[in-house]
Amino acid sequence: MGTELILDTGALLAWERNDERIRALVQLAATGEVTLRTSSGVVAQAWRGGARQARLAKLLASGAVDERSLDAPAARRAGASDVIDGHVASLALGRPARVVTSDPDGLSRWGVEPRAILRC
Repeated sequence: MGTELILDTGALLAWERNDERIRALVQLAATGEVTLRTSSGVVAQAWRGGARQARLAKLLASGAVDERSLDAPAARRAGASDVIDGHVASLALGRPARVVTSDPDGLSRWGVEPRAILRC
């Protein structure tokens, strides 16, 4: 297994916009060079449904992204004003993972080191 990347809402929205950097990360996941993870809370924030999200629906259905549930223990670890950022951070903290985000400051507040944050 290669590098673990945690995708936040901004990363999923970048995928929808066909952002070349996120597209490259998904291609790396297809080769096994990286592992992509996200929170079900992130998916809920990004999801609007319908045909306009066909790209996102296809990505999530493909199995390329490991979606982690915001279950009771995770909710209690993340409990604060921004539960989703808290859950994203908890997926990354204590692991050799990096977070792909459009809000680096939000993740830094949760203790994610700047060197572990990739801006999208």
